[in-house]
Amino acid sequence: MCGIVGYVGEQQASPLLMDSLKRLEYRGYDSAGIATLHEENITVWRSSGKLTNLQNVIAGAPMPGTVGIGHTRWATHGEPTEANAHPHRSGHLVLVHNGIIENYVELKHDLAGDGYEFQSETDSEVVAHLIHRWMAKGHAFQESVRLGLKDLAGSYAIVLLSEDAPGMLVAARAGCPLVVGLGDGDFFIASDIPAILHHTRKIIFLDDGETCTVANNQITITDLDGITREKTPTHIDWTPGMAEKEGYRHFMLKEIHEQPQVVLHTL
Repeated sequence: MCGIVGYVGEQQASPLLMDSLKRLEYRGYDSAGIATLHEENITVWRSSGKLTNLQNVIAGAPMPGTVGIGHTRWATHGEPTEANAHPHRSGHLVLVHNGIIENYVELKHDLAGDGYEFQSETDSEVVAHLIHRWMAKGHAFQESVRLGLKDLAGSYAIVLLSEDAPGMLVAARAGCPLVVGLGDGDFFIASDIPAILHHTRKIIFLDDGETCTVANNQITITDLDGITREKTPTHIDWTPGMAEKEGYRHFMLKEIHEQPQVVLHTL
């Protein structure tokens, strides 16, 4: 399973993203990457191997921006290479994804027919191009995400940035966990609570079929038809040790509950 983090706020995003990704290292991974948005320009850095490799790649490189996304990848479709690492770009947008897109071969063929070229072997890049195609047809960023997701078969947790929508993150889930953390003027998105628990204990749990837009210091949650859903934050009282076990009494119980998702990814 892949690790996902996102940030919108007043602080520089890149160090926060790297710190949150370090807190997900227990999941295991074979590549990593981050992207930040600054003045309508997205910068992407990716690397195979450990997070230290990514740190070396971005060391000394300017990565300004108070909006960003990050990802640690456990290879499913495609080898553990830099080209297959996330975030994936399609034109003016970038995406991180956890899950399995079951109909990605058909979608890839369809997108190639429209002139899209693929830089990776992943199913995740298909999702980026699919959403970009809807935006190219004139749909707004959030609407394009919802329209694109309706074409997918499989599981996903995704977070996206677009140069056409500075200061905004859009996220969605179906079959893979995704949470939103509410800080003091800061907003966090993560696949796992431990990644952001040191920043906030106010957590919104997204449900399957929901999308979340974070912009202008507020959160909007809708279903795939754009109908707004009201969600109440949950206060998480976990200690750091409990956070690693994600609320379960011990690691064995946690692993037992994770088995269905692990089997799904294996298939």
